[in-house]
Amino acid sequence: MDSQLDMFSKAPPPAVEEVSPRVALPRRPQPTTLSDEDMARKLEDSRNYRVLRKLVARPVAASRRPEFSRIGVILDTETTGLNHRTDEVIEIGAVAFTFNDDGMIGDVIGVYGGLQQPSAPIPPEITRLTGITEAMVEGQVIDIRALRKLIEPADLVIAHNAGFDRPFCDVFSPVFSGKAWACSVSEIDWSARGFEGTKLGYLIGQAGYFHEGHRAVDDCFALLEILDRQQADEESAFQELYLASQQSRVRIFAEHSPFDMKDHLKARGYRWSDGSDGRPKSWWVEVDEDDLDEELRYLRSDIYQWDEADPPILHLTAFDRFRA
Repeated sequence: MDSQLDMFSKAPPPAVEEVSPRVALPRRPQPTTLSDEDMARKLEDSRNYRVLRKLVARPVAASRRPEFSRIGVILDTETTGLNHRTDEVIEIGAVAFTFNDDGMIGDVIGVYGGLQQPSAPIPPEITRLTGITEAMVEGQVIDIRALRKLIEPADLVIAHNAGFDRPFCDVFSPVFSGKAWACSVSEIDWSARGFEGTKLGYLIGQAGYFHEGHRAVDDCFALLEILDRQQADEESAFQELYLASQQSRVRIFAEHSPFDMKDHLKARGYRWSDGSDGRPKSWWVEVDEDDLDEELRYLRSDIYQWDEADPPILHLTAFDRFRA
């Protein structure tokens, strides 16, 4: 009976599950998007990294600014070897730019780059060095007319080792005859500027850049950036180079110097000429005009040991320097 009554009794209310109040979780910070330059600076600021930035070629200006009245041309050649008499030019790159009388660089106003097929196969070591293959030069000829448009109006032609490039250029075309040349290796004191070497790759790397090396036009643009680089209040490398190009130098030939003095001359920086290039067969050196008297005193007292010795001398300007 009790069980039947239980069937009609009220069922107990269902248990209520306690719900904890929802707790707001902290939002994760969104990652900050950094530009490539911001990331580079962050690495540099840590002082644990040095970052090299890709060197970007300057654009060619649509017009010339009148305050930059002079024209310079940075020139680079690739050749089949080291001898300008027997080897040939296979690539020429040139970048023309404006500058003023104070050596301040303006704008790029012209660019030329061209390949040329040599009369003999390119040596394998040259291909390894330059990346220029037989297939690349096949049927190629350097456009002299295009090159002339850059070279003829130039006040100064600059090469990174003009003693190599100028003889090849003089043989290649008369367009280079009568031009003033400057050498960005020998006429700039790179060590005083904090650089550990004079090779273009060293200069570019220490300046914080990298570039596609050993292609003529790329090397020209790279050199332009280094020449125009200026730190603090110091003059730019190009200002130093332009000033040096205006100075006359003197080449002294220690002709008929005693044979047993050759090591002394070599240690002082003299170089040997075998006479095949029209120079006297002798040891020779180039000095600034201001150093001429001191160098003659050295030769007369230490080498010839004769006060009346009168070695041949040749005065040189930028129009004469770096010829073969």
